[in-house]
Amino acid sequence: MFIRNATAGDIPGILTLLHEVLELHAEIRPDIFISGTTKYTKEELEEILKDKSKPIYVAVDEKENVIGYAFCQLKEPAFTNTMHPNKEIFIDDFCIDENTRGNHVGQQLFEYVKKEAEKYGCFAVTLNVWAGNEGAEKFYEKMGMKTRERMLEYILQP
Repeated sequence: MFIRNATAGDIPGILTLLHEVLELHAEIRPDIFISGTTKYTKEELEEILKDKSKPIYVAVDEKENVIGYAFCQLKEPAFTNTMHPNKEIFIDDFCIDENTRGNHVGQQLFEYVKKEAEKYGCFAVTLNVWAGNEGAEKFYEKMGMKTRERMLEYILQP
């Protein structure tokens, strides 16, 4: 297993994992996520791959099959008089093939993202995790992540 920047040839494998993670989220929050869809289309992935501010890192096996990915975004939060202007890598989406979990692929991919963030001179690696996805929360906490802020909701329509 090794980790590298994604290429156009990785799109079919990425789409498979995007479907896998979407189904997990649709199970947790069917009121928000639509089962049978993916976050990005093939065409959208082709465009993202061209954008240097949105690197996608993939973990691949010895046959070059995508077994994990980390969609990232280089961000510089809006500066205000009350905040330091810190650059960060935001993990927009992170998934490890369900058949590969438990083999430390996620840990290695997360460590790779951290090293890339350091190369970019980032202050932090950030991400959002959906409530109800306890496995992901535990994994990120094990990686040393801590809660920065929380988004709360009040649902108006059943």
